[in-house]
Amino acid sequence: MKKSWKLLSVMMVVALFILAGCGNNGNNAGGSNAAAGEGGLAAIKERGKLQVGVKFDTKLFGLKDPSSGQVEGFDIDISKAIAKHILGDENAIELKEVTSKTRIPMLNNGEIDMVVATMTITEERKKEVDFSDVYFQAGQSLLVKKGSPVKGLADITKDSTVLGSKGSTSVKNIKEKVPGVTVLEFDNYQDAFTALKTGKGDALTTDDSILYGMAAQDPNYEVVGEPFTDEPYGIAVQKGNSEVVKAINDTLAELKSSGEYDKIYEKWIGKAPAK
Repeated sequence: MKKSWKLLSVMMVVALFILAGCGNNGNNAGGSNAAAGEGGLAAIKERGKLQVGVKFDTKLFGLKDPSSGQVEGFDIDISKAIAKHILGDENAIELKEVTSKTRIPMLNNGEIDMVVATMTITEERKKEVDFSDVYFQAGQSLLVKKGSPVKGLADITKDSTVLGSKGSTSVKNIKEKVPGVTVLEFDNYQDAFTALKTGKGDALTTDDSILYGMAAQDPNYEVVGEPFTDEPYGIAVQKGNSEVVKAINDTLAELKSSGEYDKIYEKWIGKAPAK
């Protein structure tokens, strides 16, 4: 009888430990989620540096100068403004290179605090990340060599070869617009542009804002036709980081109310933003 009670007592103690462990795991998971959702801003301030994922290969938005090592562009200036808003210093920032393919994994792995990299807001992406308000309005178009018979989307057929960037919405869009079209995907836009120059495709497609930057690099190429999609750019953060989203939106509102946004826009795009 004593052995039975002793065995029962041991089993009860073990059960209590298991229940306690489950409770702790649940609390830890909740704490982790809370940290992701509410502690993002505090973590940035404690670190004293904003880590931002930007493009290094996209003229006008994020392009690294090989001689100086500096990265410059519209997205960079917006990122610096956010750093100044959060940390009081626009230079309290670390820029990390992302591509269309790597930006969401790097964000969700915690390598960066936010993505400011010509990223279109889509319902599909909203399942993975949270977005700020729209900070740039673009539309998808085509880049071709001057003299090309391609003058717009109507000239792209299933027999055409179009170049694009892996992980971009533009690849998905062109396949929907022209069923059966051949699309060659590259790791970044500069590789895609090089492929266009070497005759591997009839046209390169992405947002017109990016294509104008490529045309500025090489006057032998031009953007043709009217934009055929609506591409609103947003700044992405990990899901649940509402405080960081608010800080970004507050920064954008301040830039627009002060007129600084228009100055940054004209500096890089060469014209005033549409009102």
